[in-house]
Amino acid sequence: MENQGKKAVVALSGGLDSSVAALLLKQQGYEVIGLTGRMVDTPAADIVVQNAKAVAESLDIEHHVFDASEIFKQKVIDYFENTYRSGKTPNPCIMCNKFIKWGLLLDFAVETLGADVYATGHYANIVNENGIFKLFPAADEHKDQLYFLCRLTQKQLSKTLFPLSKFTKSEVREIAAKYNLPTKSSKESQDICFIQKPMTSKKYLIEKFGIKRGDFIDILTDKKWGEHEGCYQYTIGQRKGIGIAAPYPLYVIKIDAQKNIVYVGREEDNYKTNLKINEFNLVDTTFETSSKEFDALVKIRYNMHAKKAHVKLFDNFADITFYDPVNSVTSGQAGVIYDLIDGHLIGGGVVVD
Repeated sequence: MENQGKKAVVALSGGLDSSVAALLLKQQGYEVIGLTGRMVDTPAADIVVQNAKAVAESLDIEHHVFDASEIFKQKVIDYFENTYRSGKTPNPCIMCNKFIKWGLLLDFAVETLGADVYATGHYANIVNENGIFKLFPAADEHKDQLYFLCRLTQKQLSKTLFPLSKFTKSEVREIAAKYNLPTKSSKESQDICFIQKPMTSKKYLIEKFGIKRGDFIDILTDKKWGEHEGCYQYTIGQRKGIGIAAPYPLYVIKIDAQKNIVYVGREEDNYKTNLKINEFNLVDTTFETSSKEFDALVKIRYNMHAKKAHVKLFDNFADITFYDPVNSVTSGQAGVIYDLIDGHLIGGGVVVD
């Protein structure tokens, strides 16, 4: 086998995708090692570690647990809380990928465990084109995980494998069932791993920040529509849960965290054409030498269809002009740029409205 003698360290979460990724690499001849990051010190984290150990035992592979809780607290949990406190909407999974999965865990895999490659259960496809590693969509069109990988670098991609790139989620489930993996019946992991049900993000934030009464103000007329209990409980474009009786639906249009004001308006007030993406990370470095102005596809949140826009690229930010206005431009979310022709990831950063 061509991979005989090569060591693959798999970020083993104890879930379906990473366990099948480990199985596939073992079948390809790699010496596979499981590596589980312990993100928080809770009973839920104990279960993650136990599930990962069960997978490693079923595959008969070495398994390590890495305590990432201190950095996870700084780079993910504190970031999550501080972003909401400032009236913006965070994306903790992207920060976890940047600082933990492709930070602490990748470094440990390579430097301590001697990994030739580092693998995860993400749905994405890495293609080496003349020494530049490009991220393309995976076979499962319902799984655009490029969005969450927009902070990765060429150095990180050069060490990374995505064994699930050619599979759909249903095919991955079939593989797990065929080989009787402990995760064969596991459900999708939840969005925010450090907030366990029945706790919700809103309840978590209320416990953290308490009730802070402020005003709902009309974005156009300055009319006061009512009062809220903390601007951090709202996000741009939100319609449900505002609790105002009005003759037409009201949407959250803008949040002023310093004054604790939530500005509301009609649906048409929620559309914009221009925005900026700060802290821009260029994944496809061929764009360093190519045109700094081009048309591309852009997403400003995970669950939207990418829209055509004109992009002006600068050293660490990008100016975006959409051809058709987009709704709910939300500061703090990831703005991600994809190639107009083949859909591969160009780069991403943080939306500023």
